[in-house]
Amino acid sequence: MKTMSAREAKNGFGLMIDTARAEPVLIEKHGRGVVVVVSVEEYERLNGDESPVRSDAGPAHRTVRRGGKEHA
Repeated sequence: MKTMSAREAKNGFGLMIDTARAEPVLIEKHGRGVVVVVSVEEYERLNGDESPVRSDAGPAHRTVRRGGKEHA
């Protein structure tokens, strides 16, 4: 499993995506693992294909409020 800091993941987002398509990527903050990024295929395999991810299902993001401002 590849490991990246949150800063590396942010600054190299495309690289993180490409890496995650081949193997899971552990993202660390302050030296501690916080999330793992996996490919859609791996996610579906882990979920037993019960809830497949569909790119045609409409917007896949949600708006998050931070400091009184909305961010997509």
